[in-house]
Amino acid sequence: MASASLTIDQYLATLPEWQRHNLELFRKLVHAIDPLVTEDWKWSVPFFMLNGKMLFAMSAFKAHTKYNFLMNGALLDDPDKLFNNGFNSKKSRAIDLHEGEEVDHHKLHLLIEESLKLAKQ
Repeated sequence: MASASLTIDQYLATLPEWQRHNLELFRKLVHAIDPLVTEDWKWSVPFFMLNGKMLFAMSAFKAHTKYNFLMNGALLDDPDKLFNNGFNSKKSRAIDLHEGEEVDHHKLHLLIEESLKLAKQ
């Protein structure tokens, strides 16, 4: 069985350039913030785990990409209003990006960092 990271690499390679760019950015930020985060492949999408907890997922859909903040998205302070989906969930929040849309890398970095801090408490 292929490792999750290899499966994710293969998944990303099949995507249109704009989707691959969005997801590779998220992946790179997560690992830069905490190198102890591991990757997993569940339900046909990449997941990011820390100490056995599913923290994030990312995925590509026909018209958008999604960054899911699974475990504690609803608890995060989001002063920059990056979250634009998942408001009906008691735990998670999401950022959907359509082709041509960009997310501020620094603001996304801060949101991921805050999520990882909460996960370690």
